[in-house]
Amino acid sequence: MVFVTVGTTCFDALVKAVDSEEVKEALLNKGYTDLLIQMGRGTYMPSKASGNSTLQVDYFTFSPSIADYIKEASLVISHAGSGSIFETLRLGKPLIVVVNEDLMDNHQSELAEELAHRKHLFCARPQTLQETVETMDLNNLLPYVPGDAKQVVTLVNKFLGFPAD
Repeated sequence: MVFVTVGTTCFDALVKAVDSEEVKEALLNKGYTDLLIQMGRGTYMPSKASGNSTLQVDYFTFSPSIADYIKEASLVISHAGSGSIFETLRLGKPLIVVVNEDLMDNHQSELAEELAHRKHLFCARPQTLQETVETMDLNNLLPYVPGDAKQVVTLVNKFLGFPAD
């Protein structure tokens, strides 16, 4: 199952890209059988039909938690929000982050591009999503290992005069 999330935002360009026959066909060619789209505040309504393919498509607007959807997914396609990115990486799921180029001062693209450079995820734009799906090799992704803040905590505690544990 491919799970797509736009978070709480409106990112119709991503929903439209995933809803295109070309992207659906690319997903089907990679062996995916189900596509579940969390579309947030968007107004574009994806099609539950998928042309000639057998890809099963469904969508919803919001959920109290998307963690279960991410856990069930074989691939996650997400907006570039740090919460969605790190939640997916923490669960060890393959991830394509699609950058919303309509956002001003887009620090999200910097995060996505850096994590792609480190080979933790794939980075795309709505117009390059099909090519990214077609060319991605999940074996090239490296697991994301969160940093350990213990040394920083120890330093701060020492500075503040707290006893070392």
